[in-house]
Amino acid sequence: MVPDPLPFEADIHELELLLEKLEASGGDTAADEIRRMKRAHRELLKKTYDNLTPWQTIEVSRHKQRPQFLDYVDLAFDEFVELHGDRAFGDDRAIRTGFARLGEHKVLLVGHHKGRTLAERQQCFYGCTHPEGYRKALGKMRIAAKFGVPIVCLIDTPGAYPGDKAEERGQSQLIATSILEMTRLPTPIVCVVIGEGGSGGALGIGIGDRVGMLQHAYYSVISPEGCAGILWKTANEETKARAAAALRLTAKDLLGFGVVDDVVPEPLGGAHRSPRDMATTLKNHLQRHLRELTQLPKDLLLAARYDKFRQLGQFVQE
Repeated sequence: MVPDPLPFEADIHELELLLEKLEASGGDTAADEIRRMKRAHRELLKKTYDNLTPWQTIEVSRHKQRPQFLDYVDLAFDEFVELHGDRAFGDDRAIRTGFARLGEHKVLLVGHHKGRTLAERQQCFYGCTHPEGYRKALGKMRIAAKFGVPIVCLIDTPGAYPGDKAEERGQSQLIATSILEMTRLPTPIVCVVIGEGGSGGALGIGIGDRVGMLQHAYYSVISPEGCAGILWKTANEETKARAAAALRLTAKDLLGFGVVDDVVPEPLGGAHRSPRDMATTLKNHLQRHLRELTQLPKDLLLAARYDKFRQLGQFVQE
């Protein structure tokens, strides 16, 4: 099925439609032409996706067909049992939690979910979490730590919900508490940014022994739109692109800065073109780190996690 095109994919989309039409027509006479077009399609995808601008990377990370938390639950995990509620206010659907099995590991899964349909997106607030979401996530992570169960966090949010009611219920305090508590949970934690990694909304479940991000995800202190609005008082195509470039928010940049430990490669043309392949790659990535981390003594695990985040942002001025 041909995915919905992004603004920079006009040539790719045209070729995909022609290829789909040709494959549907069938016939031996079309076989050579199909092979030629598939080669051309792969070459065009590679050329385009190897040279994405930061703003184009953000567009890929927001693609409406990009795999979300519940898609990875279905494709990469087994025996998922969802856990609801924060035992104080309600059940925030923007953050999902539950126990699952990942290969030989039992894990606690925590992740943002944006929703697919309009009704589901409204229920999930497009992945923008309220205080009760962070309280739910932290409560379930404490249970996992109590029983020595590793934690896997899948991050995909434009940011925490910015409404006044969320602030009244302690949004910033809950995010800060979650960051603090995650630094000292005595169990392995692996975090991966699977789409958007926006500001404190991402950091609230983003403290781990290993922090990775998908190749075409982004991780930033603020969205390009927000940055452009502050610096240039308008968020048009030009200012959004300038802000995205200035923020240095791509996986390649953040790996160089030491903000993330790994970049998880995506299928050619982005995760939305092959969710199953992306899920397999992500599963292998998580299993590799969990095997390594579960062998470490708890005191060394916690000391390394603390040092990891204390060292972020250090620089040398010549």
